[in-house]
Amino acid sequence: MLEKLAKQTAIYGISTIVVRFLNYLLTPYYTRIFDQGEYGIITDIYALIPFALVLLSMGMESSYFRFTTRAEEAGGDVAAGKRKVFATTWGITALAAILFFAVVWLLNAPISKAMGADYVAHPEYVTIVAAIVMVDVWTMIPFSRLREQGRAVRFVLLKALSVLLNVGLAIGFGVAGLYSTTFGVGWVLIANLAASVITLIALLPTTNGIVPRIDFPLLRKIFVYSLPLLISGIAGTANEFVDRQMIKYLAPGDDAMEQLGIYGAIVKIAVVMTLFTQMYRLAAEPFFLSSFKKEEFKEANAASMKYFVMASMVIFLGIVLFRDLFALIVGRSFREGIDILPIVLASNVLAGIWFNLSFWYKREEKTKYAAYITFLGLAVTLGLSFLLVPKMGYRGAAWVRLIAEAAMVVWSYILCRRHYPIPYDLKRIGEYVLLSAAIYCASEFAFVGVNATIHTALNGVLFMVAIAYAIWREKIDVRGLIRAVTSKLLRR
Repeated sequence: MLEKLAKQTAIYGISTIVVRFLNYLLTPYYTRIFDQGEYGIITDIYALIPFALVLLSMGMESSYFRFTTRAEEAGGDVAAGKRKVFATTWGITALAAILFFAVVWLLNAPISKAMGADYVAHPEYVTIVAAIVMVDVWTMIPFSRLREQGRAVRFVLLKALSVLLNVGLAIGFGVAGLYSTTFGVGWVLIANLAASVITLIALLPTTNGIVPRIDFPLLRKIFVYSLPLLISGIAGTANEFVDRQMIKYLAPGDDAMEQLGIYGAIVKIAVVMTLFTQMYRLAAEPFFLSSFKKEEFKEANAASMKYFVMASMVIFLGIVLFRDLFALIVGRSFREGIDILPIVLASNVLAGIWFNLSFWYKREEKTKYAAYITFLGLAVTLGLSFLLVPKMGYRGAAWVRLIAEAAMVVWSYILCRRHYPIPYDLKRIGEYVLLSAAIYCASEFAFVGVNATIHTALNGVLFMVAIAYAIWREKIDVRGLIRAVTSKLLRR
């Protein structure tokens, strides 16, 4: 049963890693042509955009998957039912995006003032960001439709188009010397907007002529399901960007934007973990929200959690054991914050675990629990940020994020055990976590004073031991998995 999920994850993963790697090439590029303060603006903006996207998507992506499954279960004209769900979810999100852009355009001056002096000097930044958000929201549901239909290759190709355009334009603007003009960082936003618009145009043919049209009786049913997801999404995404805002407003000294730039650059180094969680999400959400018998769902979710943690621990070790090499991704002036990288990675692992723990209440349409959990995380983030960030700056923000993610995982697990017990293999999961912790500690403390080259070689041995142990423990047929994924890619 998990073979399908593994194949879909691998397909999304291989393609997404290549595509996102191209996008992350902008990190070493930007951190070498912009100073810490200018990169701080980029970090600030790209932390706020996901929040706006979650707000305007209103939980409709998960709703789309759930209600297309309902259309299948209802029988009759399934295709017509799915078209109605698509037109309605696309229609409401498109309308929300248009209204959002109009409000930001009309209130540009006060919004720019609230965001800080850098934006008062360039209020056009705010308008361009609003346009990027609007166009990206327009593409959300069509992209979800491709995932629901299992059209992973088409999905990835269109995402690749967006990234390639963005990267190409961003570097081209740099070569042309545009970043040295007074508009500066604004050219980064122009590149993004152009790429988003062209991607939308390329995506429209996949909608098969369906136009956004809201069926209000259906929308009312969808909102009952999606409203808790919207609330939890807002709180959850707030957890992802509040740390940046706290650095911006609470960091000690007069270099808040510089600290924000360093923090943002180090977070970008954790790209591999972020990519893995993202590719897993793309495959797992439609998989687990499809038709499942209760016991089959529990079995599949328990197994996927184990494998997710196992893979996450391997990725964690692969980055922290060689973090001096990964530090070369960013410019020299940003590397002073490399010590927070293990904390950031651990936070990302916990975020993935929490995502795995969310499927039961989405499946059972008890999405109110999402709001409870994410508001706990937000409360922890806000409370601890006021305590730690003024004292520790961006390092405090990293610890706050880790503690908040841990709190959400613990409460999610408690709710799961109470309302929908799933037989997670805690012994095996704990085994992988403890092994990774032991290897990390051995590298950090047992090899102190060892020659750098020898240290790197020893880390390589430890990393291979971790991989070999996981393969042996789970009896993974690596060759068989590679053959299965390759044959599926070739068929597509």
